[in-house]
Amino acid sequence: MTSLDGKKILIFGGSRGIGLGVAKAALERGAEVFIVGRSPEKLKAAEKVLGKSTKVHGIAADMTKEADVARAFKQAGAIDHFMTTAGTPPPNDSIGDIDIDATRRFIDEKMISSMTLAKHASKALKRGGSMTFTSGINKDKPPVPGGSVVAAVAQSFDAFARALALELGPTRVNVVSPGWVDTPMFDEIVGDAKHGYFEELAARLPSGRIAKPADVAPAYIYLMESDFTTGETVHIDGGHRLI
Repeated sequence: MTSLDGKKILIFGGSRGIGLGVAKAALERGAEVFIVGRSPEKLKAAEKVLGKSTKVHGIAADMTKEADVARAFKQAGAIDHFMTTAGTPPPNDSIGDIDIDATRRFIDEKMISSMTLAKHASKALKRGGSMTFTSGINKDKPPVPGGSVVAAVAQSFDAFARALALELGPTRVNVVSPGWVDTPMFDEIVGDAKHGYFEELAARLPSGRIAKPADVAPAYIYLMESDFTTGETVHIDGGHRLI
């Protein structure tokens, strides 16, 4: 296992939710973190949460714009690890009703943007560093109806990571697949209905509760520290795939 002490980590989606949870965990292990998000206001709030430190840097950038991505990597300089949890709420219409333009935007924001991130990360990572992407439970337990698009996109990350692991080795490329996590993204997806959804699912999960970002952050830390793990998808879903 490789220590994160003194390592530089670039986190797209680091201003909130799981990304912010990983930033906290990495800082506790002595890493220097660069958190990237679209909103300068959310970045400032995240920096306060993480505490005043010379090891915390906020970068405002939109991962759907390659110029922004290139600037973020240039600002961070040579890095040891890159990860992304960034994304937007998925479309949830049944296949017969999907808005094709909205679907293209979602695929662009999630999959094409991840390819853009990988392009620039491959040039910025030090030898033996790592990339970690985020998929999710929808690839294993797609919502019915309305889960076809998000399931297809989420599942594609498994193949993407395996191919990149071969192409970029010894740089390691992996995926974390969380279950439901109590993050601001969930508020955007279901709004006031969140409590009811969480209560119902928690009663069925083997874990007995819905995850917080701190519950899933260790999976990302493991993939950064484990220098013999590549091309893998780590599931951390409280047993959601089992029910």
